[in-house]
Amino acid sequence: MVQIEISSTRSSEKDKQEATRLKAEANKAFTSHDFLRAAQLYSEAISHNPGDPTLFCNRAYTRIKLEEHGYALHDASRAIELNPKYAKAYYRRAMCHIQILKPQLAVADLKKVVALEPQNAQVRKELDSTQKLVRKIEFEKAIEMEEEKSAVERCLEIIAEGSCEVDKNYEGPKLATTDDGKYKITIEFIRSMIQWFKDGKTLPRRYAWEIVIGAHDQFVKEESLVPVNIDKDVTIDVIGDVHGQFYDVLHLLSLTGEPSEKHLLLMNGDLVDRGSWSIEVILTAFAFKCKSSLPLLVWLYPKNMFINRGNHEAKEMNRTYGFEGEAKHKHGEQTYKVLPLATLVGATCPPAEKQNVILSPDGVKRYFVTHGGLFSKDGVTLDEIRAIKRIGRQPGTEGLMCELLWTDPQESPGWGPSKRGVGIAFGPDVTRRWCELNGVTSILRSHEVRQDGYAIEHDGLCTTVFSAPNYVDQGGNKGAFIRIDAEGTQQYIQFEAQPHPNVRPMAYQAGGLASLMM
Repeated sequence: MVQIEISSTRSSEKDKQEATRLKAEANKAFTSHDFLRAAQLYSEAISHNPGDPTLFCNRAYTRIKLEEHGYALHDASRAIELNPKYAKAYYRRAMCHIQILKPQLAVADLKKVVALEPQNAQVRKELDSTQKLVRKIEFEKAIEMEEEKSAVERCLEIIAEGSCEVDKNYEGPKLATTDDGKYKITIEFIRSMIQWFKDGKTLPRRYAWEIVIGAHDQFVKEESLVPVNIDKDVTIDVIGDVHGQFYDVLHLLSLTGEPSEKHLLLMNGDLVDRGSWSIEVILTAFAFKCKSSLPLLVWLYPKNMFINRGNHEAKEMNRTYGFEGEAKHKHGEQTYKVLPLATLVGATCPPAEKQNVILSPDGVKRYFVTHGGLFSKDGVTLDEIRAIKRIGRQPGTEGLMCELLWTDPQESPGWGPSKRGVGIAFGPDVTRRWCELNGVTSILRSHEVRQDGYAIEHDGLCTTVFSAPNYVDQGGNKGAFIRIDAEGTQQYIQFEAQPHPNVRPMAYQAGGLASLMM
């Protein structure tokens, strides 16, 4: 987004009138959910009247809607500089701090709002919940230092004790058992489970645990960079963010088809949060995962279903954007963070056209698929990515793991600050150097809304794919996925949003953030 430099806060009456006119247009664009246009109009208004704090505060809100939390933080701070008693600006800055995983800083801003508006019960409630969140984070850090048992170990103990049995009155789809008592998943169970979810019902906690623990066992066997080769007559579909939009995922699966030996699926992170059916989405994805040696469960598709981690597959994000609340509501608090960080999708047949194409050392196309993007330095190799120790770890706010999940492409060369406030932005020259170093044809990433569902960037070396149409019921965007064959040829398939039950996004997230995002 273009930044307009401000040299003075003094404006003529004519400029102030033009700023007022532009502000009114921006407000209309915002109301129509055209947030890009609204941000542009607020920027033009600021150029005419840079001394008006409401323009910066309104643009901050718009940038929150665009998930440009770093930019929004700057705007809210500028509004506070212009008017140190602007309660709304402090509140929006507090929400930005929460969204960039710095709730400690949010506490000070919320206290300021309470001081300015002592009768504001909602902000007092928000302050209390944020202070509790800070204490919880500090407590969890202390527990981690004491090496407390993992959630998987605790669940297995509870199951072994017989404390998580299926209710005898449960009438939904049932996992079959083998002769030796192990649970067995079938495609018939998955299809029945999906229908059960469509009917607004939940699985027993035991079944949910079995599915997630079984998936966990598979993911811990995989490297942080998973190799996938596309044999002749085989295709793979790369799916971007779906964010708990279960009914759109069902439509998506009707277009991709179920995973099979001839057709693979790769979900590129951010399966959860924001949408209010994240449990249904992630259990469906995990249920399509592989045949396991786990004693508890026999799985279905060993090498046909792949899932990368996104920045929303993280404890801190789940607290903020709804999945933690949804998990507690439907199945309990346990979550598992072992997903691979990237997938290297390799063709096995030479491409028909090789001119100006970066090929692997074997002379075929290959694609690096990760949720966010590249790094804050040159020279990072595939072997370094493969060796990242991810099991049981959160991505944090710096380092290779964080950057894989958080970074974004930019049009200008080199590196730039993140509009999100976490990670960095990388330019087309950075992308080319990395692809040439590693023999990678192109980077396929997600992480950002694209109005057409996908966008080809950086001279074709970086493609963004986003698979949550009409994102959070207000984006107006299409969804898309990318199909790749054995020669590495890409096909882009778009789809529209589908109707869903009358449940708002982030329905399980209490407090001001949920309303701020809607």
